[in-house]
Amino acid sequence: MLLRPNQRLKLDDTDDKLFYAYPRFVTHVDEGFIQQLTDLYRQRLKPDTRILDMMSSWVSHLPPEIEFAHVEGHGLNAEELARNPRFNHYFVQNLNENPQLPLPDQEFDAVLNCVSLQYVQYPDAIFSEIHRILKPGGVAIISFSNRMFFQKAIQVWRDASEATRVELAKRYFTSVPGFTKPEVILSKSTVPNFLQWLGAPGGDPFYAVIAYRSEGNRE
Repeated sequence: MLLRPNQRLKLDDTDDKLFYAYPRFVTHVDEGFIQQLTDLYRQRLKPDTRILDMMSSWVSHLPPEIEFAHVEGHGLNAEELARNPRFNHYFVQNLNENPQLPLPDQEFDAVLNCVSLQYVQYPDAIFSEIHRILKPGGVAIISFSNRMFFQKAIQVWRDASEATRVELAKRYFTSVPGFTKPEVILSKSTVPNFLQWLGAPGGDPFYAVIAYRSEGNRE
């Protein structure tokens, strides 16, 4: 297994569906992070393609000027997902209970996961599913900062430095045969930690780990 049992532990081990039962219509990162993410999507996502926004909410940060063929949403709160204007369809599923996605093989051109990787207890299963549903040449973009619901983040993430979290995300990709070598994009914060948590402009560091399903992986 990719992670040891103790590394998967959460401080709050109650059912995740209870924690996310009530909608939170907020953004969990600052405007600087969101702008960098939207710019990255603008560079890497193509019009008229099929997108899965995994572990999402009421906003996807997709470039407003790009029209996609289909945007599938996934998350744990139906009310948040219903509010997302970019979704053509969405479904609710706890991936820590059931990591198998109810989606066909090679169905998507891109899989996105924004500021949610820290909650995934079985990354080997999740990244295998990402690979399965991506078309050959399709891209997976995993983005995160240093914020989290601490009680719901897994132990290996809570205990890690920001640099180690990047390496962890890379290892999640490399544990699955058929992904290209992960690429890292980062923009570290120059704002002191205590000001970051007070919401100082430009305070949230931006990390993205990107890999593609290898073109040779046609079935």
